[in-house]
Amino acid sequence: MKRLAIVLILSALALCGCKDGGVNGENAATAEAEQSSKERESLFGIEHEELYSVIGKIKSGETFGGILTRLGLPAERHSAVMAAADGIFDPRKIRSGNSYEALYESEGGRLLYFIYDVDTYTHVLFSLADSLYVKRVVEERSLQQRYATVTIESSLWNDLQKAGVSPLLALKISDIYAWAIDFFSLQKGDSFTALYDELLFEGETVDIGNIWYAEFNHAGKTYYAVNYKDGEKSSLYWNEKGESLRKAFLKAPLNFFRITSRFTYSRRHPVLKIVRPHTGVDYAAPKGTPVMTIGDGVVIFKGWSGGGGNTIKIRHNSIYTTSYMHLSGYAKGLAKGSRVKQGEVIGYVGSTGLSTGPHLDFRVYKNGTPIDPLKMESPSVEPISKENMENFSATMQSYRFRLDSLRTSQHVESLLNVL
Repeated sequence: MKRLAIVLILSALALCGCKDGGVNGENAATAEAEQSSKERESLFGIEHEELYSVIGKIKSGETFGGILTRLGLPAERHSAVMAAADGIFDPRKIRSGNSYEALYESEGGRLLYFIYDVDTYTHVLFSLADSLYVKRVVEERSLQQRYATVTIESSLWNDLQKAGVSPLLALKISDIYAWAIDFFSLQKGDSFTALYDELLFEGETVDIGNIWYAEFNHAGKTYYAVNYKDGEKSSLYWNEKGESLRKAFLKAPLNFFRITSRFTYSRRHPVLKIVRPHTGVDYAAPKGTPVMTIGDGVVIFKGWSGGGGNTIKIRHNSIYTTSYMHLSGYAKGLAKGSRVKQGEVIGYVGSTGLSTGPHLDFRVYKNGTPIDPLKMESPSVEPISKENMENFSATMQSYRFRLDSLRTSQHVESLLNVL
């Protein structure tokens, strides 16, 4: 989004060495500045035609009040600004690295507006002059329904990019199939097809919306995912039989990293150099990678456990307990006795204890006995209700019909391009 004032655009042209632009150069600069002003007026409802603009990024550790002071707003105005923002935007939630723009009536003049960019297309306008108000502005995004078919050659992320599909789809797909497919064990030749919504902003993909239907072929088996809301049930994705894809336990406690050591009773320890059991799975990942609990439960241990370093243990029910070891730190507020929900971040990958590098040592205990996490069976939650099965089947068929239609349209378009 262009939001530069006339004075800055002319200065930028001079600095770029555009010396003798002549009348045409000046006219072009003026036209661009006027267009920028119109865009700003249209988007934020700002009526001033010429403003002095300062653009920057929120610095680490900065507070909202500190930023306003630095930009020149008198301290006595701060409380009124906070009051005006109540219910619209919480200024305490500004993030370091996000962009902002300060608009002045002239260079060295009064600060009239402060614009904070929540993300690419969401902004908060603070009007700080005589008429004090705050409003959230969301730029229009377009929604396009698409389909993608991708075959795994190296990794889900890389192969999506090679196929010209937004890698954001990988995150959505992994969330949907988190209970059914171990994404650390994807094989060359596995593939998936998905029908989904793509959100576009100024022609660029900014997010993936709903995934309506998907088929994932893994290790010779096809896993279906159908988007369907069954009353008040929390599950949103179901297989072709109406069984929920949501299980009691996730397949893995973190995303998109590799297994370096598996469950065995005879592993040579990398630090101690002796052969002894390793009754867990090691996931290599960068330090600080979020670690999630694989299921609902209660924290029964949080602290140092010798060779395991910083460790968290969670009791899920009377049968299953899990352990997460070598952590660099814990989630804020987590303590012994805390109740946690499936997928909740409980800590971060580290290399504490007896460890040669950052990784997560993940262990599962069934009735107190260690079991292989990669072979653990997990029950599904309640299936679709009988009275909704007919409607569910019809919905699934409609998704398949839409998928076929998009495939046909793309094929015809490709033929026309060739001709």
